[in-house]
Amino acid sequence: MSIARSGSAIRSIIRRARIVVATASAWLLMFVHVASAGQSNSLMDISSDGKLLACSNRDSGTVSVVDLETQQKLREVRVGKHPEGVSFLGESHNLAVAIYDEDTVVFLDADTGTRLGETDVFDEPYGVVSNSDGTRVFVTLDYPGQVVEIDTESYKSLRQFSEGQFLRGIAIANDNLTLYSTEFYSGRVRRIAIDSGKTIDQWSGPSSDNLSRQITLHPQRPKAYLPHIRSRITAARGAGSIFPYVTVVDTRAGEGKRRRRIPMDSFNNRSVTANPWETAVSPDGSTLYIVFSGTDDLIIANVIDDDYRELTFRAFANLGHNPRAVRVAPDGKRFYIYNALDFEVVVYDVTTRRPLARIAVTENPLGDEVLQGKRLFYSALQPMVGRRWISCSSCHPDGQPDGRTWHNPEGLRNTQSFAGMAWTHPIHWSADRDEVQDFEHTIRGQLMQGRGLLKGKLNPPLGTSNRGLSKSLDALAAYSNTHEFTLSPYAKNGLSEAAQRGRKLFLSTQTGCAKCHSGPFLTDSLPNGEIVRHDVGTAVDDPDEKLGPTFDTPTMLGLYRTAPYLHHGKAQTLEEALTTYNHDDKHGSTSQLSKPQVADLVEFLKSLPYEDPVPKAKAAGLTKITN
Repeated sequence: MSIARSGSAIRSIIRRARIVVATASAWLLMFVHVASAGQSNSLMDISSDGKLLACSNRDSGTVSVVDLETQQKLREVRVGKHPEGVSFLGESHNLAVAIYDEDTVVFLDADTGTRLGETDVFDEPYGVVSNSDGTRVFVTLDYPGQVVEIDTESYKSLRQFSEGQFLRGIAIANDNLTLYSTEFYSGRVRRIAIDSGKTIDQWSGPSSDNLSRQITLHPQRPKAYLPHIRSRITAARGAGSIFPYVTVVDTRAGEGKRRRRIPMDSFNNRSVTANPWETAVSPDGSTLYIVFSGTDDLIIANVIDDDYRELTFRAFANLGHNPRAVRVAPDGKRFYIYNALDFEVVVYDVTTRRPLARIAVTENPLGDEVLQGKRLFYSALQPMVGRRWISCSSCHPDGQPDGRTWHNPEGLRNTQSFAGMAWTHPIHWSADRDEVQDFEHTIRGQLMQGRGLLKGKLNPPLGTSNRGLSKSLDALAAYSNTHEFTLSPYAKNGLSEAAQRGRKLFLSTQTGCAKCHSGPFLTDSLPNGEIVRHDVGTAVDDPDEKLGPTFDTPTMLGLYRTAPYLHHGKAQTLEEALTTYNHDDKHGSTSQLSKPQVADLVEFLKSLPYEDPVPKAKAAGLTKITN
């Protein structure tokens, strides 16, 4: 070979080597950018130095701070109604807490309990994470589906990203360039570029994916984990309607690629689990912890680097009542479980998996009866449930709807909110329950298949009362009747001009809306023993309807966040409920309204409630059902 040819060959080899190196470097940079783990939202967090743990106590309206060396609660700080996500800011001992029902993010000094500041947001803050230096926090707003960026020095809201619907889960990569969010009702994962606030990738699951409230990033691999359920709306049996899953997302791949659901009810042939709530990955990336709020269980799984199996079973443990959070210590030696309805954090040794300490973080704020009822409501065990897949909370988490329309034996039924239910009996679209105690029929039926809470004769629905026949059944009713309305975010500054015009239309004889939607709760369905139903023409939309054509009048309060609408859930918007599915003007005379008038009426409905209905209800002599 000549020197010239030899030099040419060498240069060619060098060029190819440079291309390979450049390609590998680019891939490595992409891998690091995508795969680097960061904070994930949780109801519990541990400071970066491993000294403090903080947890939000939803029922108490407080945040508790625990010294992890002494394993003692240092302090409990009142923050507001229904706190959810909590996060330490960077390497500091300062905290950010999302106050769900008061639309604020509160900042605390965990060392002193001092309130440092707060930031008002539009509505329902849920998940919160901090960037690595603690200068910014990012908060998901369940409604309307936004991410808010807040400066932690000024406590000012800097930006709002409208990226999705009903956002809860959020995680931030260590590079501080990328956020990952989950949609509560769909489980859709979005990758959001922080600089632009835009979705740059997304991973959608099947339409049955539901109730995804958290996402966790792996510390080394390009993987994300989200616990959720599958709501199979065509099945009315407890063994076929609700299933627990952990979905593993490959964050290198885009829409429709590398999103794998792993069923948790049959994981390693263990007992069926229900209602996965949170996950946590060990610092070395070898272990995934999953808590199940319905069956009070923990699954510990091996993380497998094979892009196929992803997880294999390692261990199983029974926990306390309603576990809602899990965290692993920064040194990987201990993990922590928050049993929300025992009001305690339990410390476990990673190696032995034995509890080392139980730390009471708050006192029972509910009272004994309501606490018993809430435990039953969240339980997927006997006597509530026979097959362990489903609990009341699988469709009504914290009294909210699951955003689904179920194919029930009586026909299509859109899941309703529990808010204000104590004032608006009878219950169900068909008004076939006049007290919560009548749901003993559901507990014993094909859906839940439980032994039931009542011994002896069970009276038929709408017949002789079942109240007072079982303390457990009365406790379930007592909890179910505790849910209240929060004011609409669209009326924080009073009714807009459009909403005021819509209110006049709503109350006018021209539309007749207020004939049925009357009184403080805008319904003629009241707990006075009388059953009132109306034919509003919607039964024709469901050929499988068995109990129509007359239905109970639902309250109009809280409509802004409870789509879809009507008993069959076919109206995706309030406008469709007023027009497309208002056959023959049976649901109010709206066919003569102009488009601007319909828009005004929608603005009024979105503004409900714009004032607390309870004082007017009491002034009118209405009585709330307490159990």
